[in-house]
Amino acid sequence: MVRLPLTPEEIARGERLGALLRRARGSRPMLDVALSAGISQETLRKIESGRVATPAFPTVAAIAGVLGISLDELWSDTTDVCDGPAARNAAGSRLLTTS
Repeated sequence: MVRLPLTPEEIARGERLGALLRRARGSRPMLDVALSAGISQETLRKIESGRVATPAFPTVAAIAGVLGISLDELWSDTTDVCDGPAARNAAGSRLLTTS
């Protein structure tokens, strides 16, 4: 399977997601959050740093659950108002659906 290059909007969205998750984690150790979410510490580190701009939906859902963040809140806080409806439907949905 060939993975298409990410658009600048997708990269920016991934960076916003990472920043939001970092803030929500606060002073909790990264390892504790990762283990509670059932992912590796390295995966969480990559998502928080924006290196994984389009993490898989189950991964995001697990992290959000551990941090007590609703998926609606994540979506609204990571989707830029400059992204039009078409961008949200086409490219934006990749934020939470690809691995």
